[in-house]
Amino acid sequence: MSVISSEIKSFLNSQKLGYVATVSSDGKPNISPKGTIISWTSELLVFANIRSPDTMSNLRNNPSVEINVIDPLSRKGYLFIGTGKIIKDTPLFDEIVDYYRNNGIQSPINSVVLVTVSSISEVTSPLYDLGRSETEIKLRWKKYFNDL
Repeated sequence: MSVISSEIKSFLNSQKLGYVATVSSDGKPNISPKGTIISWTSELLVFANIRSPDTMSNLRNNPSVEINVIDPLSRKGYLFIGTGKIIKDTPLFDEIVDYYRNNGIQSPINSVVLVTVSSISEVTSPLYDLGRSETEIKLRWKKYFNDL
């Protein structure tokens, strides 16, 4: 079991988008963007099922999940591997939904997924291998997004 540190929790709170990978019943990979990935405890990530029928179906058949959250400017982030459990209509579900509501999520939440994290890996851009600094990389991507 890997521990979600306060540094990782802060990182997740600062990011607005991550990707959840699951496997369908016929073995095909499925990746789905999620804007609700948070650290709930030092061992659990949570995300909301707002509009995720394929992800939910896949998790019912195979609870294995990978979550990738990367800062789009620094090109740094984390890969989480774990096991997902769908919950609904429980006190914990209500507590998590209250958290989302208090943090501006207004969409209907059908259920939430608790992900027990078994592994955490840092992810960085190959640009760091070339000696680029985080400041250089952030400036490059800020310019790119501003020029769009």
